[in-house]
Amino acid sequence: MRRVRIDSRVALHDAGPRRLWRALVAAGCLGVAGCALGPDFHRPEPPAGDSVLNKDRPAPTSLEADGHTQHFDKQADLPAKWWVRFASPELDALVAQALGGSPTLKSAQATLRQSQDSLRAGYGVFFPQIGASIEATRQVSTINLPPPLGQGLTSVGPYNLGTLGANVSYVPDLFGGQRRTVEALGAVVDEQRYAMIAAYLSLTSNVVNTGIARAGYQAQRDATLALIGMLDDQIRIAQVQYDSGTATYAAVLALKSQQASNRAALAALEQHVDQSDHLLAQLCGQKPADFSAPTIPLERIALPAELPDSLPSVVARHRPDILAAEASLHQASAQIGIATADLFPSLTLSANGGYAHNELEHILRAGTKFWSLQADLVGSIFSGGSQWYTRKAAIDAYDASLAQYEQTVLTALEQVADTMRALEHDAQALRAQADALNAATESEKIVRINYESGTAGYLDLLVADVQLQQARLGYLGAVAQRLQDTVALYAALGGGWWREDAPIAASGALR
Repeated sequence: MRRVRIDSRVALHDAGPRRLWRALVAAGCLGVAGCALGPDFHRPEPPAGDSVLNKDRPAPTSLEADGHTQHFDKQADLPAKWWVRFASPELDALVAQALGGSPTLKSAQATLRQSQDSLRAGYGVFFPQIGASIEATRQVSTINLPPPLGQGLTSVGPYNLGTLGANVSYVPDLFGGQRRTVEALGAVVDEQRYAMIAAYLSLTSNVVNTGIARAGYQAQRDATLALIGMLDDQIRIAQVQYDSGTATYAAVLALKSQQASNRAALAALEQHVDQSDHLLAQLCGQKPADFSAPTIPLERIALPAELPDSLPSVVARHRPDILAAEASLHQASAQIGIATADLFPSLTLSANGGYAHNELEHILRAGTKFWSLQADLVGSIFSGGSQWYTRKAAIDAYDASLAQYEQTVLTALEQVADTMRALEHDAQALRAQADALNAATESEKIVRINYESGTAGYLDLLVADVQLQQARLGYLGAVAQRLQDTVALYAALGGGWWREDAPIAASGALR
């Protein structure tokens, strides 16, 4: 590659310094007023439509199960602190603790600050770069004096030389490459801002989801402990009946087998509770040894009744992952402008001046003045097509970013649709589980009465206990799942981070 260089140096006698400074300022103004090559970024149009769900199966207006009703409303707002709708002070406290101690959130906030500082540093290209220097040297020069003045090498010196100088350089942005670079840095700031918001949304939803899951595991554990106590009584009675010869030993063994299965299930539930405790500790930025999770009764967690039914366009403007993909697309667009500007020459203006003297203490009073002004215009005549194809590669990268943006939008809408349908099916499942629990409870009471009166056998009671256990555990699981899917809906819709009273906005991290 050959580069063309136009080097213009103006000596002291050519023109006055004031005239040259005017030329430098004029050239700088020309650079500021230059054009910015490449495409100007425009936000992609949000997806159209009146609903996220298929119009043939719109969102149900009411989801009633076990005396608790939920309904979707297009006018419903997504609150900033959506977790307070579960009416659990313990969950609220956990979220506050996580927001104050999560290393993941702190890391995302620091990364955002880093990108903001990089953008501020990038603005420096629009200003002249001013430097100053002071030098003091002591040197000896060796010269070769030909006849008749002398023969061989002769030393001159030693002597001192002091220099005090200043220099100014400026690169006029003739074709907008620097403006596009700063534009790309601004897009990086946007991307990191939405990445930080995504970390905030993930943190809050994980804390609430884990708190609900822990409450569900504890409720199932308590139910299993109650059934184990019931089986202890049944085993004791069966053993007495076997000893008296009124029952077979097979009945005792069957009850003991069921008891062992319940204890195994209890161990698994205890493990889930412990894992929930450890996860909550990690989310809150604490070591498991230092963290104590609050006890949250499942029945004291309220089910939010009003659910937002957002438009697809609203989802696209509120989801942080979509907004981060949009910022990445903006960055790719700016890179096209940078690559386009690189096809054209660049101009660098510089000036320097100062004083020189053989003694530093006299440099300002008796030193020799010097100054110069230089303009460099550098461009490529032939580069083997590298610059052209660099621009083509930037265009390809933009196309890839656009496809990724579109995929992100589709994935987000899929998640919203999944959670809305999940809540619909949760209501159906909970109604069925509530009916099964009520039937199993009544059946167990009847069989127990018949067993105590001698009209029912051990196997009948064992079957009734198994059915009751399965129904109770299934019911508790359905309650917890409905609560967790409500959390998932709030997260899928963006979590209300854009509201002024959102904790992430109040912290100043969005500014």
